[in-house]
Amino acid sequence: MNDLYSIGEMVIDFLPGTEEASYIRKAGGAPANVAIAVAKNGLNASMCCKVGDDNFGHFLMDTLAKYNVETVCKQPTKEAVTTMAFVTLSANGERVFTFARKPGADMLLAESDVKEEDIKNSVIIHAGSCSLSAQPEKSATIKAMRLGHENKKLVSFDVNYRNIMWNDDVDACVAAIKEILQYVDLLKLSGEEIDMMGGEANLPKLMKDYDIAVIVETLGADGAKAFFKDSTVSVKGQRVHAVDATGCGDAFWGAFLSKLRLEGVKEISDIDNEKIKTAMNYGNISGCICVQSKGAIESIPTRKQIEEFIRKNNLTI
Repeated sequence: MNDLYSIGEMVIDFLPGTEEASYIRKAGGAPANVAIAVAKNGLNASMCCKVGDDNFGHFLMDTLAKYNVETVCKQPTKEAVTTMAFVTLSANGERVFTFARKPGADMLLAESDVKEEDIKNSVIIHAGSCSLSAQPEKSATIKAMRLGHENKKLVSFDVNYRNIMWNDDVDACVAAIKEILQYVDLLKLSGEEIDMMGGEANLPKLMKDYDIAVIVETLGADGAKAFFKDSTVSVKGQRVHAVDATGCGDAFWGAFLSKLRLEGVKEISDIDNEKIKTAMNYGNISGCICVQSKGAIESIPTRKQIEEFIRKNNLTI
């Protein structure tokens, strides 16, 4: 039984240039990073992915194997070329993404890649939005989430809008997100996606209409510090204060899901507000540690590191 089944298109992020900035390098896309974060918390994770026969694709597969993440979809690598996100820093320090894909490369999973047996043998089904980019390719993500919902698994979805995946069609992106919300238990949004979904004032109605818990990312250089000043817990719809570098949001989400699982959660009916609050704080701490370590994939903390951090700082979660 896998604690986590993660699905999504693989994107490699790295920041070329100065030695100081070279720390930003991810294994590839939120679903892979979340699977690694769960594995670092001592739980079993599997990854359904399709990668290219290139250096980054092999780096991803090697990284997943290094952290004992099982790959359940083993597509022949020559069928695809990994999407690469070249990250540069603007004059004001903001990250700017430039995507590169070889012409004709088909990175996205097919619906047939998602096996119901893999879903049934997992507790949490996690998906990243890059795999929801357009019809008909998004069918694999929808199938995984639908099967998870039908089998009473805990279904989480990480919205990470990148306009290049949607050809700047925000309306189509929002429509696709709303299409899958009927299957979602836990939804993670950041500032841009909140604006796309109608703004923060619309979140209570969104949560009520779809019966979902919404986790809101707060981006910014002061994110890690903000957690220690203000826990900002508001039951459903809570705010993350530790996501200001590449990989830190995934460190948060992986630790958050891991803590829910460690608290005995097997399906959405097992979750109560206290478990969400505890997992939320646990995830915040994981994100804080990752921020302090510059956000590299290797810096996603283990359960031991998180618990040592809690003890050292006399924190109560």
